[in-house]
Amino acid sequence: MFSRAFQITTTALRTVSRKPSVISTIRLMSTQYEHILTSRPNPSVALITLNRPKALNALSTPLFLELNKALFDADADQGIGAIVLTGSDKAFAAGADIKEMKDKEFSDVYKNNFLANWGELSRLRKPVIAAVSGYALGGGCELALMCDIILASPTAKFGQPEINLGVIPGGGGSQRLVHAIGKSRAMELVLTGRMVSAQEADQWGMISRVTDNVVEEAIKMATEISSKGQLAVQAGKEVVNAGYELTLAEGLRFERRTFHGLFATKDQKEGMAAFAEKRKAEFTHS
Repeated sequence: MFSRAFQITTTALRTVSRKPSVISTIRLMSTQYEHILTSRPNPSVALITLNRPKALNALSTPLFLELNKALFDADADQGIGAIVLTGSDKAFAAGADIKEMKDKEFSDVYKNNFLANWGELSRLRKPVIAAVSGYALGGGCELALMCDIILASPTAKFGQPEINLGVIPGGGGSQRLVHAIGKSRAMELVLTGRMVSAQEADQWGMISRVTDNVVEEAIKMATEISSKGQLAVQAGKEVVNAGYELTLAEGLRFERRTFHGLFATKDQKEGMAAFAEKRKAEFTHS
């Protein structure tokens, strides 16, 4: 589990609290994986870094198996409130591993449900923040879109260039793009394969914002989210995601019932009492 594997020293924690800008210099990276790195830059935040630099973090089956395991370990860790997913400065992930799939046949990919495990991230209950620098193309763009929040550096470039390979997106890109930027823009990206800059993606509403020091900003956001009650955070993620698939009337009903349900939690009592008493809430995630 993350909590046992990555204990950060008291000195390091004091350093983080005093100097957020040096978070990157004190990360404790795991060595249990071949294609990713995992760390705890903050006791309540899991950081997962894609680590295939020679292949620009191309998404292979072995990488996704490791990624899914690390994600679900973090999701099950009671000490973690949010997860940050990132790559390198050059590439978040430059696409799927074409060498792995170029010789596959229809019977193989259909029978074995190829790429189905790419969607496991969407089953996580805790929020995942993508910190994107460089290329996020094809599967890399799809991976970012699976995350709950996307922060991008000014160097980030997004796109679905599968059309140039004689195929279409297979990891959810066409569907999630329609929700994120509308039919016309999604159609443009899928049918032309062109890349869009971080600034254009920001204007389209595809990402939350463009920011320098994107990993540190994502860790700060994850730390802020982790300071809230986990039950309310998970409920908030659930109702926002439901808004993609429900009608407005159904969504409003679901939101209201979920809101009502939180009145059965200790965190609701503590949060409202703390507000009335003008003090900081001490959530117990119960």
